[in-house]
Amino acid sequence: MAGSQIERALRLLESLTSDARGLPMQSLAEQLDIPKSATHRMLAELIRLGYVRQDPQTSRYRLSTKLVALGFRYLASSGADIVQPILDRLAQETGELVRLGVIDGERQTWIAKSQGARSGLRYDPDMGRDAPLFYTASGHAWLASLSDSEALALVEQQGIADPVAFGPNAPRSTDELLARLALARQQGYAWVVESASVGTSAIAAVVQHPQEARAIGVLSVAGPSARLPLERMHALAPLLLSAAQELSAASLASELFV
Repeated sequence: MAGSQIERALRLLESLTSDARGLPMQSLAEQLDIPKSATHRMLAELIRLGYVRQDPQTSRYRLSTKLVALGFRYLASSGADIVQPILDRLAQETGELVRLGVIDGERQTWIAKSQGARSGLRYDPDMGRDAPLFYTASGHAWLASLSDSEALALVEQQGIADPVAFGPNAPRSTDELLARLALARQQGYAWVVESASVGTSAIAAVVQHPQEARAIGVLSVAGPSARLPLERMHALAPLLLSAAQELSAASLASELFV
């Protein structure tokens, strides 16, 4: 792997986020395509700085909580306090998981959430990952705010995962994707039923910059399909759109939106 020492160290930290059980040094060296000796030196330095720890029983390397603490510290000082009450209220109104994804260049990353389900089935995926564009409601909502050519370029750049991992109702072609984006533009929001995975549904709408005609985020409501059939998602759409407009108005006071 080419790149500076800083780039290598950051790539190493990114690799460690893939498995909470930790990774052996050999796997990390192979992922970074550098010698084990160089990998060992980087790991030793990151351990010294408190970003990585080594499990004494398995010898695997794991991230410490230091990066997580830094992330929460940043969110606490960058407008999350403005955004969170809006997410909490929508979660309480819908009784489902509410997520906010922010758009940064060619990526949409889920960075905040509120869980409204208090009992029964709970859909609660991890934060901090990019929203898959081809088969999620969050992806479709953003793509629908763009032209077809712009949308397809983003999908091509991100790539499409193995279709085996999709739900049974995921788009099976770019033509089918474009048809769904056209529906989302007509309605003002996107929705999917068992597209990202079996048994889950979601509805999403973009958060617009209050002064510019561009999407800066995506707000979604997701949960088990048993509780979120198509009729209920359409019934919840006014609540979703109202919260998205509120986030748009608050966005200038929050550094979460770039």
